[in-house]
Amino acid sequence: MVIVVVVINTMISVVLLYVAWRVWQLRRLIAFVADRLIDYERCSHDLLYKAPENIYLGQQNLQNMRLSNQSLQIQIQQVRQIVSLLLLGQRTWGRYVRKPVSISPK
Repeated sequence: MVIVVVVINTMISVVLLYVAWRVWQLRRLIAFVADRLIDYERCSHDLLYKAPENIYLGQQNLQNMRLSNQSLQIQIQQVRQIVSLLLLGQRTWGRYVRKPVSISPK
């Protein structure tokens, strides 16, 4: 009877030792995953830390470019109007101040 109790206790001890070893492996795996997640969080924090400020600056730069573009569009329109007036003046001047073409027989 004592031998049966000793064998059962030994088997229970072996099973519990195996369970303890698996729990220890699981703990190491969880610690590894936690370390990786902390590293990823640190990297993403460093990457995204200034994102709101950069977005705000980008919006300001875009607004400044739009305003600059508007002023350039106005200047381009004014230059086109000036060129159109000059061409109109040239045509008008050409109609009224034509040089008489002399046709001389040879």
